[in-house]
Amino acid sequence: MSRAELPADPPLPDARPDNWVDRHAPAPWRPYLRLARVERPIGSWLLLLPCWWSSALASGTLGLYPNVWHLMLFIVGTVAMRGAGTTYNDIVDRDLDAQVARSRHRPLPAGQVSVKQALLFMAGLCLLGLCVLLQFNPSTILLGFGSLVIVVAYPFMKRIMPIPQLVLGLAFAWGGLVGWSAITGGLGAPAFLIYAAAIVWTIGYDTIYALQDIEDDAIAGIQSSARLFGTRVWEGIAVCYVITVLLLSGALIFAGAGHAAYAGLALFAAHLAWQVKSLDPADGDLALRLFKSNREAGVLLFIGIAADTILRAA
Repeated sequence: MSRAELPADPPLPDARPDNWVDRHAPAPWRPYLRLARVERPIGSWLLLLPCWWSSALASGTLGLYPNVWHLMLFIVGTVAMRGAGTTYNDIVDRDLDAQVARSRHRPLPAGQVSVKQALLFMAGLCLLGLCVLLQFNPSTILLGFGSLVIVVAYPFMKRIMPIPQLVLGLAFAWGGLVGWSAITGGLGAPAFLIYAAAIVWTIGYDTIYALQDIEDDAIAGIQSSARLFGTRVWEGIAVCYVITVLLLSGALIFAGAGHAAYAGLALFAAHLAWQVKSLDPADGDLALRLFKSNREAGVLLFIGIAADTILRAA
């Protein structure tokens, strides 16, 4: 199907059919909101959660309550920077996206916006992200800029390496460093362990996500961990999730966390185990649901860490 034959405003298959963008947003805004994945907030959640874990755990080590102002800033910052990142990704991948059923109706391959318009939109989101970043201490500001190299490199990795999810993880896990630095002004072993855990977690959940596209990816020559693991996808995801839990356990140990944090980690681990047990690689709809359920898994861990931090500060 050529770009000229694509519908002018088609629904995207991995968005909820009742999402507010398609139902309520003014029509001229919709392509831009879709570029930023506003109607698919799971990516913002997955970018946000390592920030929240690290921020709450760092507060606990200092005997402080969770910093609600920081947590709110992270919400705005992750929405803005995730939107900038997805817009950049769509600009780079617009020709590849046209070859994949799930992505061929995105605004750029569908011709709903031009590359110039997308670049201007991305610049606006980056400016908003910069305004958020400038609210933090100098160390955190520098750290925030450090992630840009990874973000710029990621879209090209699916063309040259068998597991591009690793580079995606390096970007999506960055909040594990930023959250800690924003509280303490530096980095420590728990921050690095959370960062490493979130990288491996990203490889696991994005492998589940990539199962939706495995056939189209093979035709288009797009690399993914789902293709790499092949018939051993269960084992691959399970190993990623086990390593994630072990690294997070190390972070809690080094931070001197208490029982509530470990209870949150136990619920997080149980949720990941349920995902692996439920997975059917041939069921794309199920893969999408399991991928999205990582929000609930991550929130359970955050609640445990935050509760422990509050108990330690009280």
